[in-house]
Amino acid sequence: MYPKSLQELIEAFRKLPGVGEKSAERYALNITDMQEEDVRRFAQALVDVKTKLRQCKICGNLSEEDECEICKDTSRNAKQIVVVQSAKDVLAMERLEEFNGTYHVLNGLLSSSKGIMPEDLNIDTLIKRAQEAEEIILATSTTMDGEMTALYLNKILKKECPSVLVTRIAHGLPSGGFLDYADEMTLAHALSGRRKVEE
Repeated sequence: MYPKSLQELIEAFRKLPGVGEKSAERYALNITDMQEEDVRRFAQALVDVKTKLRQCKICGNLSEEDECEICKDTSRNAKQIVVVQSAKDVLAMERLEEFNGTYHVLNGLLSSSKGIMPEDLNIDTLIKRAQEAEEIILATSTTMDGEMTALYLNKILKKECPSVLVTRIAHGLPSGGFLDYADEMTLAHALSGRRKVEE
């Protein structure tokens, strides 16, 4: 049996997705081997993530300021908006270095089974931004919830902003796949092969 402080650290690591008992033990024991100053920096980084990060008031992406770096970048095409599920998806798209538009983070997907409704997502601000946009690219995952969210957004965008082109990322992503798991080449094909969303 481990000492209480070590056991609590193991349990803390186990709360991370994909971390089992053995991995949590390994992480915790590695912490005991670290220099105290490194451990303090590690702990402070965890605290900073919770106290300093907020959602960008424009797109919903993670930021330490009211507006994220992407929204503040005047060289980007603000009239082209990729709609994604989470901040992880923004990072996945940015790794491509091929997209010069902006993003809109929903912070979730519609899900009847989980009770997630339109009012629970960052949709109202998307509708406002769409008034000034030329193209909205729906890049939610190809899961059932992702497809349902894309269909809902297409419907509401057509109603509220009929002049805006609404497209959906196309081939390259497997059915049931998540954006942040896709490699750069697959994601690039999906983006370049986007198509107009049909009713």
